[in-house]
Amino acid sequence: MSVKIKTSGKIVIILLVVGAIVAAKMFWWDKRPKAGKESTNIGKVMLPDAPDASFQGNATLLGLPTNEPSVNGGTKISWKVMAWNAQFALMYANGGPQTTKGSLMDASKLQITIERQDDCNKACADVVKFAQEYKNNPNATGVFATFMGDGMPAFFAALCKELEPLGPEFQPIAFYPMGKSYGEDKVMGPISWKTNPQSSIGGTVACVLRDGDMNILLKWAGDNGIKVNPDETTYDRNAINLIAANDFLDAPTKYITGYKEKRKIIVNGKKLAKDTTVGVDAVATWTPGDVNVAQKKGGLVTIASTREYASQMPAVTITIKKFAYDHRTDIENIIMALAQSGDQVRSFNDAKKFAADVSAKVYNEQNGDYWLKYYNGAEEKDIQGNTLALGGSLAYNLADAANMFGLGKDGVDRYKIVYGSFGDILTKMYPELLPTYPVYAKVVDKSFLQSVIANHVELLTGQAIKVNYTGDITHEVSSKSYQIQFETGSSVIKPESYNILDEIMKSSVVAEGLTVGVYGHTDNVGVEGANQKLSEQRAISVKNYLISKGIPENRITVKGFGSGKPIADNNTAAGKATNRRVQIVLGK
Repeated sequence: MSVKIKTSGKIVIILLVVGAIVAAKMFWWDKRPKAGKESTNIGKVMLPDAPDASFQGNATLLGLPTNEPSVNGGTKISWKVMAWNAQFALMYANGGPQTTKGSLMDASKLQITIERQDDCNKACADVVKFAQEYKNNPNATGVFATFMGDGMPAFFAALCKELEPLGPEFQPIAFYPMGKSYGEDKVMGPISWKTNPQSSIGGTVACVLRDGDMNILLKWAGDNGIKVNPDETTYDRNAINLIAANDFLDAPTKYITGYKEKRKIIVNGKKLAKDTTVGVDAVATWTPGDVNVAQKKGGLVTIASTREYASQMPAVTITIKKFAYDHRTDIENIIMALAQSGDQVRSFNDAKKFAADVSAKVYNEQNGDYWLKYYNGAEEKDIQGNTLALGGSLAYNLADAANMFGLGKDGVDRYKIVYGSFGDILTKMYPELLPTYPVYAKVVDKSFLQSVIANHVELLTGQAIKVNYTGDITHEVSSKSYQIQFETGSSVIKPESYNILDEIMKSSVVAEGLTVGVYGHTDNVGVEGANQKLSEQRAISVKNYLISKGIPENRITVKGFGSGKPIADNNTAAGKATNRRVQIVLGK
């Protein structure tokens, strides 16, 4: 016999069911771990060494440009730049925000307007808009943009996709590096991060995502075996976490103003129901961002910069392939003007000061003395009394540009290594956003630079800088151990370890400002005297291999520690294997 339930009874049952569902959601469903992004172990970041032409070369002093606007009727170009001292060569060569009479660009019959654009995405949008206009109007004003070279894989990926409908002639190409960051771009963090990199785990860094300055953090973290959380909406206490900034000035502003935000906690790639509040522990930025930190709040020191990773960030200029090929003579004249300008800026103080004054006009910020000071780089005390290095950039002459693009005497294509290294990292960290990136040969066109080098040998007058490397490393920037295989009881390297050694070579090339310490270690089997000798001989073998690949001998220091510095338990086979290692330390 069925039992009828009164309406009031039905309501009670419904309420009980709904209450049970709500309770289950609150106390089980919402608290269960949910899928999220797992923090990324970047791994070793291999970057090239880059010998620079001399500061004082054989340059012939030229007369300074005037301040009078040029009206030469030549090719018109709008050149988008960030506020970045690595572009001093362009500032001098153009004579002002618009080309002036007596400037190198004026002599080349070019009418260039230099425009500040700190937002790289907007600069890319300007390039796309120009390509669309140029397809229908061959007289459209050309558009160039200068970017941080290590960030180009992401920019090229976006540009190539946007321009694909216009056809292969309208793809973007990079044609010249006019200078580089030489300390200016940096990660600034607590001093504890510098003395003990592992203390950065669980910390936060404000930066522009997938940007050149973020890459400094990625290289430093990778070289020290520290994971990075690629998801800027979650917090992983076992990794460095990123806080998204709108631009390079917003990153330090977030630190200065005490910015905070809520994050979901993530553990092993799973989001927990718990929230946490995070602030900004460190920043990735460049001048004037680093100056703002020092003067407005202080408390941070340079953790790693392009002074050490000195080949990482060339100032690379791009445009549309068809425009460049239609104006081949103009492009080559631009390269010649920038090359001569680089020699002027590096050889003569008046030329450098002139470039600084133009920078102030282009950026509409501060004055020439300010930009000159931080082009050279300066040591200052911050508001809390800490001494730190600020600024530092370098204009390229033709020899520098040749070295960067693999057209120098040693034939090492440094930019190819930089481009591939950071392209691979970004695809690893952001597979959904950047599943792939354009191959180097498709987007870097050396033909213009090759032509200038072949036809104007007289411009290759710069001498190679001889870096004075320290004999002993007193400050370690990074340290990593490698399991390099040797013949038993011997210092002969087994061929299967050559790939590892090549990785070490590439990493050393990027960090050209640092001494390379090669330290050999053994397990505790055998007589200690023999172990010490063997560890040193094996370190020497690694040194000789690096020299054979082009690392200068005076950059490398060798030590053998025998079994004296174990990092694992020598009572187990696995521990012994771990202790038999070669440690590579980059420092000064």
